Amino acid sequence: MLLQFNGEPHSYTFFNLTQNMEGDKGQVEMKLSSDMDEEVGGNGSHNSNPKPYVAQKLGRTQKNLCLMAAATLLFFIIGYLIGFLVHRQKEVAPTCAPSVSAFQEPPVHETGAAPLMDWDDVKKLFADKISPSKFESVLSEFTSADHRAGSPGDKALAIKVITKFKTYGMDTWSDELFVKVQDPPASGYNKFVFKGTEQRPTGFLSYSATGKVNGTVLYAYYGQESDFILLRDKNINLTGRVLLVRAGKISFAEKVANAAQMNAAAVLIYPDPTDYPIGDTTELFGHVHMGSGDPYTPGFPSFNHTQYPPVKSSGLPKILAQTITAAMGTSILRQLGGQNVPQTWGGINRLGDESDLITLEVNNVLVEKEIHNVFGVIKGFVDADRYVVIGAQRDAWGPGFASSTVGTSVLVELARSISDMVKNDGFKPRRSIVFASWSAGEYGSVGATEWLEGYLTSLNMKAFSYINLDGVVGGRNGFKVAASPLMHSLIEGALKKVSTLNKAVSLFTQFGRNSRESNPLKLVSSWDKSFLTHRGFPSQEYPFFGTMLDTPDRLKSLTSGDVTRLAEIASQFAGHIALRLVHNHLLGMNLTRYNDMIRTHVYWINKRLKDVRRMQPQLLPKDLTMQWFFSASGAYDRAAHQLAEDVMNSNLDDIEMCRIINDRIMAVERNFLSPYVSPRESPFRHILLGSGPHTLKALSSHLDALKAGNPGADADLFRNQFALATWTVQSCANSLAGDIWSLALMET
Repeated sequence: MLLQFNGEPHSYTFFNLTQNMEGDKGQVEMKLSSDMDEEVGGNGSHNSNPKPYVAQKLGRTQKNLCLMAAATLLFFIIGYLIGFLVHRQKEVAPTCAPSVSAFQEPPVHETGAAPLMDWDDVKKLFADKISPSKFESVLSEFTSADHRAGSPGDKALAIKVITKFKTYGMDTWSDELFVKVQDPPASGYNKFVFKGTEQRPTGFLSYSATGKVNGTVLYAYYGQESDFILLRDKNINLTGRVLLVRAGKISFAEKVANAAQMNAAAVLIYPDPTDYPIGDTTELFGHVHMGSGDPYTPGFPSFNHTQYPPVKSSGLPKILAQTITAAMGTSILRQLGGQNVPQTWGGINRLGDESDLITLEVNNVLVEKEIHNVFGVIKGFVDADRYVVIGAQRDAWGPGFASSTVGTSVLVELARSISDMVKNDGFKPRRSIVFASWSAGEYGSVGATEWLEGYLTSLNMKAFSYINLDGVVGGRNGFKVAASPLMHSLIEGALKKVSTLNKAVSLFTQFGRNSRESNPLKLVSSWDKSFLTHRGFPSQEYPFFGTMLDTPDRLKSLTSGDVTRLAEIASQFAGHIALRLVHNHLLGMNLTRYNDMIRTHVYWINKRLKDVRRMQPQLLPKDLTMQWFFSASGAYDRAAHQLAEDVMNSNLDDIEMCRIINDRIMAVERNFLSPYVSPRESPFRHILLGSGPHTLKALSSHLDALKAGNPGADADLFRNQFALATWTVQSCANSLAGDIWSLALMET
């Protein structure tokens, strides 16, 4: 058996090599001359008293002696060759067969049973590759004053990134996309008029509805659901109102979606000086699509020449939305009348009344842009078709130094470091690492989502984790990580191994468990459909994201000049996670982490169901029970613990078994995406971490509405949602259990 490397780090060819000999048992038979037999008797009989042959042929003695000498020499040479070949065969047999190239010893390649490099050596090698000094030139090279998505500056950066990847010896490719985005009016402007004063903000919110509305202003704090509950408790009618809300706490899109649910007519968003010390006249930029990707091709990729019916994402708002400056917002707030704000909001402001009239006009325009995603890959040596994706957005509204430049620089440095480990230091990752540079991230992860939609079937089966580097450095006094619960053990391990600015102290020691967030979708919504998600960055809340003030000087000032050192820490942390995922035989994900979340939801749904039965017994039929939900929850718990036991008892030298176990682990997150809702209608399909009526959280909310007698509550709709959510949990448990015969064994 020969293991031969075919010029690519992930390609192996196996074939049988059969030797045309039998080792030490090989024999050679020779006859020197056929005329010898003739001279001992033509009839085949032997003379009973033969004379010596030499005596009979005295005249040919010298010739015979020469023949005998030649025969002896020939036998000696043949014997020597046989002995040499047999000895050579014994030496070569245990190792790889020689390369077909003459005079070249073949490189030794891993058979797949185990990595050739110890994990401690991998960590040390990687740590030596990353240093603050290397970031100086990279940050300088990728700094750009104008690289909005689809612009010449954006394309120039894409060329720089892919050129770097090629220099590192990586296989590279790019995707060209044609996406629809909304920009501010090319001619004209957005404006509002409040109490006779006209204002023309230059910031904007992409994907806002357009047009003109008249209404009265209502101050709604941060525009969270809890804020609207307080307003409802004050018997304030929100229908047709223009809401003034602060930036922060939740995304622009969530604020607008919440306002639309309350039948508001429009939303004005401003950065309150107590939250954002960015100056009174700084404009804000963002988007309000409650989803990700191109909202005009929901669920489909925006590749060239593709034609789709005229559909829109359900996440596009139907009301107007506009950002205004702090000076504009505080000026409106001071002039409002009406009731005092709730005590919990603080301050002495008023909510607004029917006399606080305002007119808002939004004239954004829809444009099509050509954008480019670029990629490089380091191919694995065992499971090359399984990969982790590391990505960073490349575009920005303005300079975007913290939002995109630092992340792109970290992406490139990670690619350089790990490529160098493979080429020069003997590191052989078991799985592949894909490095991705996205465009149109500021419009809602458009480039990343369109790539995902274009290759969803393949990525669903083969990509097991996504590490996001957007906004990777935003301060120096904190460290936040948002991740799938499956990743928590890996993250905790990385926090303990990576040092802070104080080299003697680890991230875990300084920031502890407070650095973790369990919900990745609040930060990285585009990966809900397929990937586990991880994001880690040193940060206090960086105030200049989404502004024209996101410059190198401001980030350096906010970090006391430690941008390069913080970029090193972020690289070490992200790299540690990625290398762990591609180095180990088994993906180190803790499947039991979801057990607690499911049990918590089961408890609250059961409690609320009992409350509804007690207070509104006529709404739910008696045959609606929690039995099947309990059963599904228990099935997942058993399957998760059984797989954990399989991992503990697995033979790491069994490549196929490791692959089967890893595939079962990879399926968990994917199977928590509800198959019963459309990506067009519900882009965040995860029943535990997503949003929408299909989630377990929505079931609890629906029961609350039934209990309160809310006219919008529907008992039949709840039963349908309850059944689908139950079966989604059960299906995830079934997939986790493995083969179909394992399901029957678990049930017994």
